[in-house]
Amino acid sequence: MIQEVQNVLNVQIEKEGYSSNLYLSMASWAEKKGFKGVSSFLYRQADEERDHMLRIFHYINERGGKACVPEFAKPADDFGTIKEMFEQVFAHEKFISESILDLVSVCIEHKDYTTQQFLQWFVEEQVEEESSVQEILDKLELIGDGNMYMFDKDMESFNVVE
Repeated sequence: MIQEVQNVLNVQIEKEGYSSNLYLSMASWAEKKGFKGVSSFLYRQADEERDHMLRIFHYINERGGKACVPEFAKPADDFGTIKEMFEQVFAHEKFISESILDLVSVCIEHKDYTTQQFLQWFVEEQVEEESSVQEILDKLELIGDGNMYMFDKDMESFNVVE
């Protein structure tokens, strides 16, 4: 495996792990606020982000590189309102999308077409992630300060992109 590609993939492992911890912290916050549906959605998101991290981890090792277990920064534990929290989720997903596109650029630069192909799944995943969070924000905009109970119930069954 090309060393620079391995290095940037290891950085992405940290970002995916941090994402998992961020969503775990958000889930706990929402759960303590009584938003069972929102917390359920975020717990599923946390699991999904951990799966993304492991997918990259295994890929590096399968290609003869060395995946590294990073330290993770501690995420915040207070998120304002549900809407503010989902705005943070959206901004974070956009950050992750940009990071994935940067990885693809490094692969193109080094003519690592195998890893570029591997990353296409993540590119498509990020399009779906951003779309899902935008849909949630649109729902929150529609209800305003209205019926958060119904929104929360809806979130219980909201599909996580896999």
